[in-house]
Amino acid sequence: MKGLITKATGSWYQILLDDGSSVSCRLPGKFRLDEEEVVNPVAVGDNVQITLQKDGTGIIDHIEQRKNRLVRKATHGRRGIQLLATNVDLVLIVQSLRDPGVKTGFIDRLLVTCETYDIPAQIIINKCDLQKNEKDAYTLDHLEELYTDLGYDFLRISIHDDHSIAELKSSLDGKISVLTGHSGTGKSSLLNAMSPGLKLKTGEISSSSNKGKHTTTYAQLIALSEHTYVVDTPGIREFGLVDLETYELSLHFPEMRPHREECRYYNCTHRHEPSCAVKKAVEENLISESRYKSYLSILESIETGSDKAL
Repeated sequence: MKGLITKATGSWYQILLDDGSSVSCRLPGKFRLDEEEVVNPVAVGDNVQITLQKDGTGIIDHIEQRKNRLVRKATHGRRGIQLLATNVDLVLIVQSLRDPGVKTGFIDRLLVTCETYDIPAQIIINKCDLQKNEKDAYTLDHLEELYTDLGYDFLRISIHDDHSIAELKSSLDGKISVLTGHSGTGKSSLLNAMSPGLKLKTGEISSSSNKGKHTTTYAQLIALSEHTYVVDTPGIREFGLVDLETYELSLHFPEMRPHREECRYYNCTHRHEPSCAVKKAVEENLISESRYKSYLSILESIETGSDKAL
């Protein structure tokens, strides 16, 4: 029997079968042996074949070929990589204007991953109703100009603004999208606003750390309409990149591509080499300082094999 993985809790997977029914399945150990570098060989979005057992559960027999995958370096000291979702049409990078605030380093890491796997990305700044002053207004305008100039879709959202919610929902129509961001940025609230019947649990911001508390503990595929799905993921505190070498990194920064060809050295890291066209472009404000700092931070993490919490 064929089906789609709609929920992944670690040991059990919920499979939506072609006939519309749903069954809980386990994954045989052979898949983990076949993909030793992956801590979870299957993920939400995977199309699989299963065999039903006498007790009504199932066993996953086969994972069908994927069109893409969204991954990060495994966390909590584990080796290898972690699949966040597969067969994705769009990645929604959710940040909030306040509580906890925008982290451009996180946005840029996600964008590099999306560029690596050729997945379209959309940047969402949530909680825009919390705008208080000119600094907030400048932040929003600056971010929108920065990322739209790079070719990324950018939305200002508030769950109290029906127009912005309708605009967001329209951009997801007919797609399988992944909703990702830090805890507390309002991902579950956005889903509730787009589909009030979901009644997903929402969390609060810690007064001591100004960080969100996890309310989503596992990835699940949520249907917004007959042909529109969103993968809701747990809040992410760190996002380690995989499948990237230092010399490749600048290829995944669209604004650096035309300049890197003019560098003196073909393997220029754009950090300390002489006659570097990328560094010159930064000095001439053709490449933003914040994006260049993100590049340097990611470059260091690739070289050292370590990643900071974001």
